[in-house]
Amino acid sequence: MSANPQAKTLVEKIWESHVIAELSDGRTLLHVDRHFLHDGTSRQAFDGMRRMRRPVRNRDLTFAVVDHIVSTLPGRTGESHPPGRERIHALRDNCREFDLELYDVDSPHQGIAHVVAPERGITLPGCTLACGDSHTATNGGLGALAWGIGTTEVMHVMAAQALLQRKPQQMRISFSGSIGPGVFAKDLILYFIARHGVAAGSGCAVEYAGAAIRSAPIEARMTICNMSIELGARFGIVAPDEVTFDYVAGRPFAPTGMQWERAVDAWRKLGTDLDARFDREFEIDCAGIAPQVTWGNSPQEAVGIDDALPNPADIPEPGRRQAVERAYTYMDLEPGRKLEGVPIDFAFIGSCTNARLSDLEAAARVLRGRKVKDGVTALAVPGSMAVKSAAEAAGLDKVFIEAGFEWRNAGCSMCVGSNGDLVPPGKRSISTTNRNFEHRQGPHSRTHLASPASVAAAAVSGCITDVRRLLDRR
Repeated sequence: MSANPQAKTLVEKIWESHVIAELSDGRTLLHVDRHFLHDGTSRQAFDGMRRMRRPVRNRDLTFAVVDHIVSTLPGRTGESHPPGRERIHALRDNCREFDLELYDVDSPHQGIAHVVAPERGITLPGCTLACGDSHTATNGGLGALAWGIGTTEVMHVMAAQALLQRKPQQMRISFSGSIGPGVFAKDLILYFIARHGVAAGSGCAVEYAGAAIRSAPIEARMTICNMSIELGARFGIVAPDEVTFDYVAGRPFAPTGMQWERAVDAWRKLGTDLDARFDREFEIDCAGIAPQVTWGNSPQEAVGIDDALPNPADIPEPGRRQAVERAYTYMDLEPGRKLEGVPIDFAFIGSCTNARLSDLEAAARVLRGRKVKDGVTALAVPGSMAVKSAAEAAGLDKVFIEAGFEWRNAGCSMCVGSNGDLVPPGKRSISTTNRNFEHRQGPHSRTHLASPASVAAAAVSGCITDVRRLLDRR
């Protein structure tokens, strides 16, 4: 990878420290340090383990959570969303049979897998972590090599605590310069995807670097790593630093005492070597980035709030041009106009992308003293019950409720629309989630992706708006 064979990238260092065996077909057997299960993709894996009569190889490294299909309504139980009951009961029964730790509906630690793992200290710098969910790369914000896997691979990790993987290409995206008011981590990654496309990181592990990343808090780094999947990458990662160590220190599964000192010494050596080579590199100047909002059915279909929507006639590739035309029809929008002023029906703040305490704080700064516009349904769904408790301790729940938001319990909620939280057909949602595919938030729903602050601004305005205008009035 480098002119200097001793120089390594961050990903190479973690990868090489976890190699069990290298196969003749180019695949590598990697040790998996942490494994997270959830209600959506684990049932068939447990059935496979039962057929093979295999125990879980390392129960202490495997954790389970109810998140995808659980109701978020106040007072919810595992029975509250009828279509989810069977899977929730199956996860409970399977975790009991295989003696695994489960963060169930009534647990104070319940929440979305990619929120729970970092906040519990299950995710650590330099570790490998796998979960049956594509956005597992979120954990890379802590300097972990984390990736999503399929149901068969879930079974393999349970049985062997290892996976066969092909070593990815190395890609680095450096965000330089200062971020302007009203611009957040979500805007940075949407900006990159809009300019370089959903295949820019195909086959790659993406390391995020640069002054804007180094100055970003851990939760912002996790947002950026989360959406690595939307640019085609398998992994997203940020080198651990003092900000990371401060975040991890004292968490339930973090090392303590002398083990902590040794761990930090090792983590400090994980950074990419100065002369390590990447297969692809990009440099983004943050100075000119405005708040971003998507307009179509792909995360790459995003524009700055100041910009006009693109003209399909200017797109030379026929296939891409047709996709854009289809998106305009589905979203009921026209090229040439700006998104500012487009009316919304729903505002959703939640998901593994943007439902941590700092996300709720950013939205609350916009909401204080304002009311959700008549006709808009607004939901705030914390990413975990721990986030919910911390928000309530800070009085943020009162800000949301007084503004007119529904204050919910933790879960994936309206991100994927599998727990009853849906946008009705033809209605328009602005959402802090990571995907705006057709029907994603409900059949024939229309979804615009944006930061928590921009979603809050739209909720109180009744339309997509430039959040900077509202922040300027504070």
